This record gives sequence, structure tokens and C-alpha cells, in this order.
Amino acid sequence: MSNIQIISDKNLRSQRIRKSLSKILKKIKVKNLSITIVIGGDGFMLQTLKKNKNSKRFFYGVNSGNYGFLMNKFSTKNFMKNFSKSKIISISPLEMIVKNNMNNIKKHLAINEVSILRQSRQAASLSINYGSKQIIKELISDGVLVSTPAGSTAYNLSVHGPILSLNSKKLSISPISPFRPRRWKGKIVSDRSKIVIKNLNPKKRPVSAVADNIEVRNAKNIIVRTDNNVKFNLLYDSNSSLQKKIKLEQLRREIN
Repeated sequence: MSNIQIISDKNLRSQRIRKSLSKILKKIKVKNLSITIVIGGDGFMLQTLKKNKNSKRFFYGVNSGNYGFLMNKFSTKNFMKNFSKSKIISISPLEMIVKNNMNNIKKHLAINEVSILRQSRQAASLSINYGSKQIIKELISDGVLVSTPAGSTAYNLSVHGPILSLNSKKLSISPISPFRPRRWKGKIVSDRSKIVIKNLNPKKRPVSAVADNIEVRNAKNIIVRTDNNVKFNLLYDSNSSLQKKIKLEQLRREIN
């Protein structure tokens, strides 16, 4: 058990699961992999992964929250079978580089999405480029977000962005309550793209840039790109893989 560690959230349900798992894991021997079992919800998993971005460990999530899209369901009876047959999925996060109104530079990683959000009652005024191409000259909206395939069923889905397959090698750029142009639906771009978002009126229309749940206020210029130097290795039960969860969300959208 020396190469298996458990990290859990502090809520009561997480602590109960941790206690049960500690007893079960005494019966398991993992020879080749260093595994961290993360007990909590999606937010706690995102937080844990970012703290361990230079680690080569494998992360198996156990859901003690609500939906737990990045997590596995916990069953005392079936845990050993599910854990031993889990499949590996490797994902790379987005790197968000923000220059604020004081010209300070902040860098953060985002596994799900980077969100640019209006900071006051005034709508945001943004331009969006990727590479040498201009996506939109001026977007007046509540904001815009750039989503990874892993995050395409999270906030991105709530703003009617497209659901991306894990192996699509694409990113989704989705407007949040667009006002002008009102009918702009966003764009899907290559995950090799460098996306540049500029605040066209930072004094009158301030915006914040958020990498998953880490906020940088008064953002003036934002660069978003995939950080292929970072790989997170996630373990999923074979009958409820991340890919299957994404396909299920696609089906639900089609039905609705």
C-alpha cells in the first residue's frame, strides 16, 4: 500500500468514505503505479491536480459530492473490482496568461475552462484572435469562455457551447449572453491554437479572467493555450469512463 495515498475533502461524507477505503486498500497491492485516490467533488479534484502538476502519479477520483463528472462512484462492494480494472486517460490543461491594468502578469492552469467575465454592470467589449486570424473584431457580451474537451460538459454546456470528444484535439470558444453580434455562436479551434482575448475598453468595461476557479481581476490581455508540458493521468472505472460520460451528455442534449 506504500504507493497508494488517499487525499480527501474535509466534509463528513468524504471522511466516512476515506475510513472505509483505508480498510479495503489493505487488501490491494499495486506494483507498477503510484496512485493518489482523491475523495471529494470535481472542485476538490481540480484543486488536487493543480497542486500536483509536476507529479507523475495517477489519480483515481471517488465522488462524495453531487454530480462528480471527473470522479468515480463509490461502492464498498465493487470498489476492488472497479479499481483494479480502471482505465487511464491523460489530459493536458490550458495555460492562462493574464496582463492586468497594472501590467502585472499572472499565469494559471485550467483543466475545464478559462472564463472571461464582465466585472461590473457594463457588458464586456472583447476582441478574439487565434494565431494570425481574427475570430471576432468586437464581441459585446457578459463574457466568453475557452473550454477543453474535458470541460466541455461543464460551464461550456451551460452557455450552449458544443460538447467535444476527448480525442477531438479541439477547443471550444463560446460567448456568454452575446449582445452584439447577437447570433454569434462561437467557434471550435485546434488545441494547438494560441487564443488572444483583449479587453477593448478596460476602464469603462472591466473584466476578470478565471482559470477554473482562480480569478484574476481587471484583465487587459489574456492568452490561452494548451500546455502540453503538463499531463494529468486520471483513472476511471471501465464502465463509466470520462469518454462515456461525455457521450452520455451529448445524447442527453440531442434528446432535450
